[in-house]
Amino acid sequence: MRDNPQVNKAVVDHTALGRVGLPEDVGPVIAGLLSDEFGWVNAQRIEVAGGIHI
Repeated sequence: MRDNPQVNKAVVDHTALGRVGLPEDVGPVIAGLLSDEFGWVNAQRIEVAGGIHI
């Protein structure tokens, strides 16, 4: 998405945080969910999307 200006603009225009997500945005969420601290969380849909379509 970052390499296609038209797609990037379409995503940015519909995202509350005003930008396309980066690996640095998603990685910590995945790491947290895989940690022992989230061991009681299961069968959830967790959207890491920067508020797209809000």
